[in-house]
Amino acid sequence: MQKRARVIYNPTSGRELLKQKMVDILNIFEQAGYETSAYATTPAKDSAKNEARRAAEAGFELVVAAGGDGTINEVVNGIAPLKKRPKMAIIPAGTTNDYARALHIPREDPVDAAKVVLKKQTIRMDIGKAGDNYFINIAAGGLLTELTYDVPSDLKTFFGYLAYLVKGAELLPRIKPIEMDLKYDNEEFKGKASMFFLALTNSVGGFEQIVPDASLDDGKFTLIIVKTSNLVEILHLASKVLNGGRHVDDPRIIYKKVRKVTAKPVHDRMLINLDGEYGGDAPMTFVDLKQHIEFFANTDEIPDKAYSDETTEMRQVEKNFVKGVDKLPDKE
Repeated sequence: MQKRARVIYNPTSGRELLKQKMVDILNIFEQAGYETSAYATTPAKDSAKNEARRAAEAGFELVVAAGGDGTINEVVNGIAPLKKRPKMAIIPAGTTNDYARALHIPREDPVDAAKVVLKKQTIRMDIGKAGDNYFINIAAGGLLTELTYDVPSDLKTFFGYLAYLVKGAELLPRIKPIEMDLKYDNEEFKGKASMFFLALTNSVGGFEQIVPDASLDDGKFTLIIVKTSNLVEILHLASKVLNGGRHVDDPRIIYKKVRKVTAKPVHDRMLINLDGEYGGDAPMTFVDLKQHIEFFANTDEIPDKAYSDETTEMRQVEKNFVKGVDKLPDKE
């Protein structure tokens, strides 16, 4: 019996490039031995999630998420609760495409991204569970995480990850610490912090040095708690991130590898961010599901065309940012 693949794609992603290249994309998966069909998501709530679950329950061996990180998150949420889960492939067409970065999948051309399946290389990826929801890259809480909610979608479309830097600098003066109670494995943090986040990969909002020692399949999150809310100190921490990941040992943060975290607000409301979107309010428990879904990826880590002109520009912006921060005083 021939294997089947279902491509679930966001027709508005990547300036509709996915729609234009869909015939070529389908042909690639046919070459890989899959009888392949496509489903265009709709504005209806959970469109991609529901179709992913339907395809999995119908026995499709492969589900392909084509779109931004939000589309990938939805597809994962569709299949993650199931006992029998199909393999996944991704075709990035979003803003920062963190998951594609982590898996070394080309981000410039969706057809090149589809061709990864022809290499027949896969990795069983850890997935995070937060309450009744699942996330693929990051969960976070605290006022600093609200930055992603305030970046206009059109700005993200045209300027990508630079939008986060620009908007972040604009909103930093509004950041205030909140009282948190975080229990993780056999430890606890109770006090003021501007944010905490749990990372599953090394790429967060386009930054690849926030979690320099990330493992994709070890069953552990990287927990980072940012204790300071001082504007200049946060800028210095950002500079350390960009300058070789030197923030890891900074006393203004807690950096741990953990399997399970329970987050509670002490006084104020704490919004939880899952993969860049609102995921509910704390209290919430987060669990790392080790090697939960098998993804096609460039596991041999051969450099791909995705790290071309865009990366060069980003690195120059990062260098300029570091130089500017180095001139600031240690305190405001």
